[in-house]
Amino acid sequence: MRSGEKLQELQELLGLLALEQIEENIFRAQHPEGRQGRLYGGQIMAQALMAGGRTVAPELRVHSLHGYFLRPGDPRVPAVIRVERARDGRSFATRRILVTQRGEAIFNMDASFQIVESGLDHQATMPDLKPPSEEKIPPALFDAPFVTWRHEFRRLQSETPQPPEQFVWFKPTGRVPPEHLVAASLLVFESDNVLIGTARLPYRGRFKREQMQVASLDHAMWFHRPIELNQWLLYAIDSPSASQARGFARGNIFSQSGELLASTVQEGLIRVRDT
Repeated sequence: MRSGEKLQELQELLGLLALEQIEENIFRAQHPEGRQGRLYGGQIMAQALMAGGRTVAPELRVHSLHGYFLRPGDPRVPAVIRVERARDGRSFATRRILVTQRGEAIFNMDASFQIVESGLDHQATMPDLKPPSEEKIPPALFDAPFVTWRHEFRRLQSETPQPPEQFVWFKPTGRVPPEHLVAASLLVFESDNVLIGTARLPYRGRFKREQMQVASLDHAMWFHRPIELNQWLLYAIDSPSASQARGFARGNIFSQSGELLASTVQEGLIRVRDT
């Protein structure tokens, strides 16, 4: 879930992904200047993936990650990222990644990397939706690393209960470098933006925003095919369950031509406070 102010430019985000290496397997991550509140979870995940990816052979590509948010991150304090080289095999490598601030863990993640191989190939069908016309998008929406456009935006903004699904088009607001690790990390960053909010759609109009305490608990992601970010991507999201103060959401990310690039799953805390 995004919290605080949005990053203003794609270049700023790319700068945050350029981690400082302190020593072997240890990195320092910076945060956007002047931000308040807590760190955006997508940023923490993206920086953790960059750290893990910098410790594997260049021919390996991330194919899955599983992370847990342990404490809120403080945007005023740089994070230290430690990478454990759990396994280096001929085809796969596994990394355990721990992000800390002030000596306390705020996020941990396991990530698996694989050499490029051929094999069986099938996928889910992309929903039959067209990307938005950029001329119709308000210029203010481009003042961020990614511009996003929700299909049936007006319906989703109404104060009446909605089905727990949404379709979100997004693309970077500038050119993305061709390196797979950078592209995958940027996709991780944006994948956290609207995911758990889908679990709140059936309750629109029943509770005020300030009544709801929402926070990401975990996030998993699988990368199915080569990532090309310099295009519109469709994020098809649904929430099959909410219970016991937790919401569950899952998503598929398609290229503009219909290729299934990645899939996500997230559970988040959703508490309703008494007014």
